[in-house]
Amino acid sequence: MRSPRHVGTSQYVGTPVSAVPARPSRVPAHPPHLPEPSSQGLSVALACAEREWPHDDWPAPDDRYVSSALHIPPPYRALRETEADVVVLRCEDPSVSFAELLKAMGSMSAPVIVVSPRQDAEVVVEVFRGGAGYLVEGDYCTCMLSSAVMAATVGHTYFSPVACAAVRDAARQLPDYGEAMERLRSLLSPRERQIMELLSTGLGAQEIGLRLRLSEKTVRNNLSNVYAKLDVRGSTEAVLRWLGATPGVRV
Repeated sequence: MRSPRHVGTSQYVGTPVSAVPARPSRVPAHPPHLPEPSSQGLSVALACAEREWPHDDWPAPDDRYVSSALHIPPPYRALRETEADVVVLRCEDPSVSFAELLKAMGSMSAPVIVVSPRQDAEVVVEVFRGGAGYLVEGDYCTCMLSSAVMAATVGHTYFSPVACAAVRDAARQLPDYGEAMERLRSLLSPRERQIMELLSTGLGAQEIGLRLRLSEKTVRNNLSNVYAKLDVRGSTEAVLRWLGATPGVRV
């Protein structure tokens, strides 16, 4: 399964850290918002030195999503010789390593997930804008990692809870945050605000429609209106604006 880099949002956006499940020994039942896994499973390229990968037991033999993982050390040139469905970059400083990874990938179209101890908003937003998911080390379990890998192949990009909180907290420090966010939300109808809240929890148009009992076409029409009202070009900018990570719109 191959997919171009595509930014959606995270099913864990806004989730308190205490609500993240403890590390399980098995991947749980198939989440309803993800497609059924391929019978062959996904192939993952782990872009890091082998000793730097924190999960020796991942993927587990009974992982429903991921069947194999191949370590690719820096400078990641061997990536182009792989058939990886997803690339997981584990690094200390994404500001340096993420750019290096994208350069090494060239025209390779596999989506990327970044795993890093860095949790400052500037770094998280930079990675998100680059089209990759972001999991803060210690803020996820292997179950979440497998789900993030699967979701990346269908266009969803995950934030782990701490990554999302870093973006929100940084935005709240801005002197006009409250006024700007109130003004932003006032531009949207109650239905559009509902849809944006669900979009920022990692649901796509089809899943949002199921939640709100709307057709997928109606949800997409609403999102088009939202993008126009917020003066953004798509879901990435819309979610960042909704989290307060970009300047508020002018009214």
